[in-house]
This record gives sequence, C-alpha cells and structure tokens, in this order.
Amino acid sequence: MTVHDTIRAALTEAAARLGAPGVDVVLERPRDPTHGDIATNLALALAKKIGQKPRAVAEQIINGLTLPPALVRKTEIAGPGFINFFLADAQVVGALPAILAAGAAYGKTDVGHGASFNVEFVSANPTGPLHVGHGRQAALGDAIAALLEWTGWKVTREFYYNDAGGQIMNLARSVQARIRQARGVSAEIPEQGYQGDYIREIAERYVAEHPEDSEGADLDAVRRYAVRELRAEQDRDLQAFGVKFDVYFLESSLYTDGKVDETTRRLVGAGHTYEKDGALWLRTTDFGDDKDRVMRKSAEKGREFTYFLPDVAYHVTKWERGFTHALNVQGADHHGTVARVRIGLQALEMGIPQGYPEYVLHQMVTVMRGGEEVKLSKRAGSYMTVRDLVEEVGRDAVRYFYLMRRGETHFVFDVDLAKSQTDENPVFYVQMAHARMFGIFRVAGRDPASVRAEGVDLSVLTQPEEADLIKELADFPAMVAGAAAAREPHRITSYLEGLARVAHAWYHKYRVLGEPEEAARLVLARAAKQVLANGLSLLGIRAPERM
Repeated sequence: MTVHDTIRAALTEAAARLGAPGVDVVLERPRDPTHGDIATNLALALAKKIGQKPRAVAEQIINGLTLPPALVRKTEIAGPGFINFFLADAQVVGALPAILAAGAAYGKTDVGHGASFNVEFVSANPTGPLHVGHGRQAALGDAIAALLEWTGWKVTREFYYNDAGGQIMNLARSVQARIRQARGVSAEIPEQGYQGDYIREIAERYVAEHPEDSEGADLDAVRRYAVRELRAEQDRDLQAFGVKFDVYFLESSLYTDGKVDETTRRLVGAGHTYEKDGALWLRTTDFGDDKDRVMRKSAEKGREFTYFLPDVAYHVTKWERGFTHALNVQGADHHGTVARVRIGLQALEMGIPQGYPEYVLHQMVTVMRGGEEVKLSKRAGSYMTVRDLVEEVGRDAVRYFYLMRRGETHFVFDVDLAKSQTDENPVFYVQMAHARMFGIFRVAGRDPASVRAEGVDLSVLTQPEEADLIKELADFPAMVAGAAAAREPHRITSYLEGLARVAHAWYHKYRVLGEPEEAARLVLARAAKQVLANGLSLLGIRAPERM
C-alpha cells in the first residue's frame, strides 16, 4: 500500500467509528507546503451527517486514527476543519522505490475489478470527414476510456454509425447529383445536401466501379457505396489521430434485426404509450419530462420512427450485451436527448438503472491561426477536418490541446501555439521534461532501467526542489483515480504541466553526475521520467527521448 492508501484506510476506519461507514475519503496535497504533505476535508464532509462542528469532528478523527509508527511526524487541524498530515522524511523519499518497482504500471489501480464498461464516442454520421469537433470528442472519449482501464475496468470502445435516415438519403442524392453533373446532365445538390470535393471524388469512384450505372440511377446502390466510402474515410481520420475502436455498431442493424420493433412492443406492453393524431406517443411526462414524445409518426408522415426510439433500442442492446456500465461522449447539442433516452429505458421496466447511460457532453472547437478563425477545408467544403489539423500541427499536439480544458467549456485551438517549440506550448513543455530526464542517462551512458533504488541512500535528497518533485510523483496514482472517477482527462494534463514545472526547476538547479548525491539523484530522475511517460502514455501521447 502507498502512503496515501494507508492514510485513506485509517481515515475510513475512523469515520466508521463515528457512525459514517463507507464514506468517500478525499486526499489532496495542499498548495501551500506549510500546510503539510497530505490534507483531507473529511471532517467537513461528516460534520452535517453526525450533527457536530467540523473542528470537533476533526479532533475525534485524529484521536481515533491508527497509523503505522514513523509514517507521519505531525497531524494538525487547519481552518474550518481540514486535517493536515506532515509525513516523516523517510516516507517522502519512500515513494521512489515504489515508482521504480511498478514502472509502466505505476498509477494503475483496480477500482473496476475487471467489470465491463462501454464507452461510446465520436459516432459521427457517415456523411463526411470528421471535423475538429469530432476530434475533441475522439480525444475525450479515448482518454476517458484509458482512465477507466487504468483504474481496473474492462473497457469496450464503441462507434455508433447513424447509417439510416434522412441525412443519409441527402448524402446519396448529393453524390447522385455530382455523378449526373459529370455526365453533363443538369442536377442540383439537395437543399440539405453535402458540398465539398469529397462528394465529387466519391461520385467519380462510383462511376469507375459501376460502369453499368454511369448516371447513378440506382440511388440505393449510390447510398450504400457512399456510406461505405465515408466510413473508410472516417477510419483513416481516426487512424491519423491514433484512435481505435473495438465495436462498430450500425444503426441500420437495429431495423434489420428487429430491435426497433421489439423495443416498440416492449414499451406498448409496459403501458406507457398511447395513440394520438395517428401517431404513437410515449408518456414521458410520467417520468418527469415536460411533454410526451412521439415514438412513431402518423401514416401521413410515413409512420417513420422518430430519432429517439432507435436510440433507446440501441441502448437496450448495450444492456443486453452485458454492459451494466456505459458512458456516451457527445456534443453539447445532444443535451436534450439525455433525459429522453434514459426515460425510454426506464419505461421499458427492464431493471435498467435510472442514470443509465452516463453522458459527457462537450462544447465545440474554434480553430485560430494568425489571430483569425480557420473554418474551411478544401476537401470538406464548409468545415476544417481533424485530419487537416493533425497534418498541420501533429497528433501529439492535437490530442494534448483537446484535453487541456474541461469538456463542457468552449475551446479555442491556437494553431500557432501548438506548432511552437517553446515553453509556452504545454505539450512541448511536458515532453521536454521527459526528454531532459532521459538525457541525464544518455550523458551518463547508462540505461535508465539499470538504475535501482535498492541499496541507495535516498535520505541525501534533502533539497526543497527534490522534496517537491518526489511529492508530485507520489500524487500520480491519486490523480489518475480522481480523473477517472470524475471522467475529467484535463486533470491529467494539468498535473503533467505541474510535474514538468517542478522537474525543469530541479534539472536546472542541481547537477546529477559526478556529485556525492549521484546515485540518489539518478533514482529520482528515473522516477520522474517514468511518471511523465506514464501520464503521456495514458493520454495517447509520445514520451520522446530527444527533442
């Protein structure tokens, strides 16, 4: 167990003795080092529950703590009831052997105990290349999936293809129009159709592969071909971005496999539907919605299902495939669908939990270059693609920049900053910290893996910058656990920038090789290199040895 684990377990036991079993104990490192090495707000969290003042609760917690000897040199109560722990000096440097022993696994925990977790993200309609908003979603979804994996969940990354409906027919008609225009036949792109060079390219390839239909008369064949080509196009976009999926689920399969009809029958059978004006309605107001929702349109409107019913059917398949935990990463424009999908699942009375599935909604992205917004792409026509961005600034910078801010905040992507090789560029700054740690071993002519903590006197690491660096490194597992629980990858980028800042300061101030502290400082350098590499790897970003 780490020091954090030991203190958390002792606090959990103390809280249980006060009548609060199973409480969530939060530990953090105070920003002000005079406030100790580890702090908790446990007393404030318990005060209302047990009906006492926070400082009085803090005193009872401290009096009831059972900690190993020589772990903590001092414990104090601060402010309204925070409990601050000051670690013994030997415990501070004691984090280094644990980091070296764990290696690439340092920071991993087993919160999920191997349970299955479905993370669905991107899920773009196959009507064009992926735009920069899809890129943000890809980075968020992939990073959240990685955080869940690092905390013990068995994650399935899933892409839901909306390959049915009106948008797909507009795509088909757009390609058909381009085919006819190329033959000199007058044809207009539909009002809600798709522009961009990629439509013309698909039309050209269709004719080349289907000479028997040189004017695109077979609209269904055109539709199938366009969807297939654009699925492949999006796969190339994702490959350039370094994102892989385990499952590609087609919306059309919900109809061919009878899942939409089956879901409709279940909802009718559960007694939450009614007929009105020729349409089939779901009584969502029974579950807190502001108005009931149409499930299936009237005969006059083609008796088509509304978009929300196949969404419900799709999530039924997730539940039936064994995913009792599921999370969707979607754009903020899906805000209105969250409650309706959950209500539809509740109305089925299948025992699906009320908050299923989880949602992480993100805002869109504005790309800036030279102080001006970048909107257009030659291939896509009306928007910039994620592949355009990756080709211009590189995969590492794109992924890192997308993850720097909380998902629900609007993000401005500064192309010039992302391309710069200065300390102002956060991904460059973090990667440089790793390269500098590795450079110490290159100069020494030693393989970092050859450095061991065993037999090394780590007590010589007494400088303030060394203590700060070790404490930052020790925080990593708790940081990963917190980011995973909150579904917030931006916590990792913030942590890495803070760690890099401390590592750079130590690197510039102290010599390693040829000094009396060389052996201990090599251990510290290897630990710093390892944690920086682990954090970057978690986000799908390289940890370079040279820059």
